[in-house]
Amino acid sequence: MQVTRRPIEGSAPMVRKRTPRVDKLAQIYDEEVLPIWSMRFGRMLLRKIETPPAKSMILDVGCGTGYPALEILRKLDDQSRIIAIDCASEMLNIARKKAGDLSGKRIFFRTETVSGKLSFATDVYDLVIANDAVWELDDPRASIVDFARVCKPGGHVLVTMPLSGSWAEFYDIYREVLVKHDHHEILRKLEEELQRSPDPEQARQWLEEAGLLDVSVETEEFDLLFRSAREFFFAPVIEYGPLPQWKEIAGKGETMQEIFWHIKEAIDAYFGDRAFSVSIKAGCLVGRKPLESERPKVAPKPAPPPDAPDDDQITPAVPVPLPPVPRGESEDTPPGGAEQPAPGAAPPDHREDEDTGEIMEISTNEIQVVDEVIESLGVLDDEAAKHDDVLKKK
Repeated sequence: MQVTRRPIEGSAPMVRKRTPRVDKLAQIYDEEVLPIWSMRFGRMLLRKIETPPAKSMILDVGCGTGYPALEILRKLDDQSRIIAIDCASEMLNIARKKAGDLSGKRIFFRTETVSGKLSFATDVYDLVIANDAVWELDDPRASIVDFARVCKPGGHVLVTMPLSGSWAEFYDIYREVLVKHDHHEILRKLEEELQRSPDPEQARQWLEEAGLLDVSVETEEFDLLFRSAREFFFAPVIEYGPLPQWKEIAGKGETMQEIFWHIKEAIDAYFGDRAFSVSIKAGCLVGRKPLESERPKVAPKPAPPPDAPDDDQITPAVPVPLPPVPRGESEDTPPGGAEQPAPGAAPPDHREDEDTGEIMEISTNEIQVVDEVIESLGVLDDEAAKHDDVLKKK
């Protein structure tokens, strides 16, 4: 569980500075929140971790005050290493004290944001864990994808988080108060917030979308008991946990104060002398990054046949040969008769002089040359006709 909270859309991000109060919050978390909250999730995670191989590299995202990283360290050989990161340096100070001489040698604590893309290279860690650290982030699904990115092929990703249905008793009263007092816009924001928590099937889909194999989601339910509404709101697990987010949904000023006063009154009215019991549905998400041989291979696009044109290439039209024109006729000759000269035109054995326009008689030699040319054209036409016959037979 992180001390910082995810800001509501449209609100200013929360800026944290190192102060004595923040240091005290880290101590309160370690002494009062960790035993009844984070350890419940962490025990689920530890049950899923087998003895890591020699020289393992392990990444703990959102390590808090060192749990469960220090528990995992006891299972490792001397050559294995743990990198534990958290955005709260005051949490890491407590973790370093717990690690003692092992800090900086076998386990390394780093102050680093856990939201967005991690600063580590791809395919580095044999095991990536996040104990109750992703549900407060802007995009938990994208964070799991990034955990898979930095994990080695064959390595594992383990994430614990509250699933859909957690805090159900409180949310029922919250919703009832908003409906009763016509706070419909705040009710819409509350419903959007509830949609962020996945159910077990959605959690499995998150792992599969990250490209992980052998995915599983183990669930476990436990209850938190409070003797009154006042104890509920002032319990560290609530006050330094989800309460700031719940208040931010309700807005600011008198509206927020009024809504939470009505919630407090409703809790005391409904439960009276009985304890206010709130159920938590914890989930442990496990997946394995596939080996290179297990990754689906994309078949290459088959090459087109050598003579086949490309899909986007336009095939030119094939010219169709015209039937040969018999000797002595032209394309304009009417069937069954020779072409008649037009009135005033030169006879077949005469030609018109281009300069004077006079009709001149063609000499015998010129007629012979013309006949030879016509005869050669006829031979070419015969060859074309034979070619057409061959094509028709095919």
